[in-house]
Amino acid sequence: MYTPEMFESIRKVEATRESRIGADLRRMTAEEKTNLLNEYHPDYRAAGFTTLKIGPNKGEKAPVELAALLEANSRVKDLDIDLNQIDYDADVLVIGGGGSGSSTAIMAHENGVNVMMVTKLRIGDANTMMAEGGIQAADKPNDSPLIHYLDAFGGGHFAAQPDLLRKLVMDGPGAVKWLNELGVLFDKEKDGTMITTHGGGTSRKRMHAAADYSGADIMRTLRDEVFNRKIPVVDFTAAIELLLDDQGNAAGALLQNMETGEHFVARAKTVVIATGGAGRMHYQGFPTSNHYGATADGLILGYRAGAKLLYQDTLQYHPTGVAYPAQIFGALVTEKVRSLGAQLVNVDGIAFMNPLETRDVSASSVIRECSTRGKGIKTPEGWGVWLDSPMIEVILGKGAIEKRIPAMLRMYGKYDIDIREVPMLIYPTLHYQNGGLQIRADGRTTNINNLYVAGEAVGGIHGRNRLMGNSLLDIIVFGRNAGRNASEASKHVPTPGRLNFKHVEKYDKEREAAGIKSDIYSPKLLPEYARKGR
Repeated sequence: MYTPEMFESIRKVEATRESRIGADLRRMTAEEKTNLLNEYHPDYRAAGFTTLKIGPNKGEKAPVELAALLEANSRVKDLDIDLNQIDYDADVLVIGGGGSGSSTAIMAHENGVNVMMVTKLRIGDANTMMAEGGIQAADKPNDSPLIHYLDAFGGGHFAAQPDLLRKLVMDGPGAVKWLNELGVLFDKEKDGTMITTHGGGTSRKRMHAAADYSGADIMRTLRDEVFNRKIPVVDFTAAIELLLDDQGNAAGALLQNMETGEHFVARAKTVVIATGGAGRMHYQGFPTSNHYGATADGLILGYRAGAKLLYQDTLQYHPTGVAYPAQIFGALVTEKVRSLGAQLVNVDGIAFMNPLETRDVSASSVIRECSTRGKGIKTPEGWGVWLDSPMIEVILGKGAIEKRIPAMLRMYGKYDIDIREVPMLIYPTLHYQNGGLQIRADGRTTNINNLYVAGEAVGGIHGRNRLMGNSLLDIIVFGRNAGRNASEASKHVPTPGRLNFKHVEKYDKEREAAGIKSDIYSPKLLPEYARKGR
């Protein structure tokens, strides 16, 4: 439960609650947002970045931790692998077992080709499973894909690839319809009408949710569909290097069993990277809401093979990660809590920002409140501010929290914190990889034939900031997209020629010429939490 000092602050929150209900918390001007981001957002901290010395993005900025892996040794270095011995053969090889990988595999199977999935943990061990708040789609009479586009384009600082964002919003309603027909348990009125709510940066209520288990229910449904179709899934098996053919086209991957260390050669006519995010890299020391395997593997594999990155220097820090208790430090507190009426409040009980600003602006506001303004609440792990959850039931009535955000109620309840009675302590947590591999609208990388990308490993869909609900949407839209196009392309690709690691040899020569010395091997595969020393 909370400390006496925290309860002293909670009394101030309670004292101001009535006056805050219905208060007009103004939105920031564009100039105010720019100044705030420049001063407080982690993406603008020079110490957190370095310049890439080699590869397709040589000379560009990247997070220090990511650059170290991009410029590290390949895990195939010094391995003696017989690439003529093919252990797995497929038309489409999907690397990754989350929502985008599953959507890809389902659509490839629908198109009648031989598809297989490999995932370093289990199918469903992915950020998809942990997404809570909902999925956006402009399918209501007062909305349109055009309005959705404008919201997302502005929220991403006008940096999204227009063709990718257009596809996202245009295919959005169909993606939600597909999920609904597969069996996702979306919140609905008694007459079957979808219940929709606002998210940060949205001008219309277009957030479709399944309570606050949205990602888990979507992943449950997709996983069942994969199993029902009997699509082969190789669990606990990581892709540690892409394989190319004699023409330099993607032609498979070298796999490593995560338990035994054995290696296997997977040959494929087309390859889809769907490896998800990078939260477990803990950029700049931030906690993360991401699942255990989110270590930027796809970016490493694609980059070393020659694929370009886009916006690799921008990450999303979700404004409301758990700041206390320590047992769930960094876990996600869904934005849906704010969309239902909860406000961000400082130590003195003052609401210091509009609760539905975009995520980067909200996160920066929280950091500012806890640093230069000195209005945060001290915790064993650092600082935090209040997310005034009891306001929800004041506004919507008793029982609203258990009905609309049951996962939040249960998560805090395990630690004797009843969010119906007391607010939550939050602080930004590393949440989403805005940047990734650059693709065309058909999902294929811009400069490697037969290599496709889907989901969080893609760069450019959201620009430099993502709005709530657009990640669950992009894994479905671009997963289905990659599945259709990679499977169709595979029908016209001959059986790959001699498989090789020539791109790794070339990359090593670049490393040597640039004077890079490293004892790191990448991809990272799993985070390292073992204590050093005694």
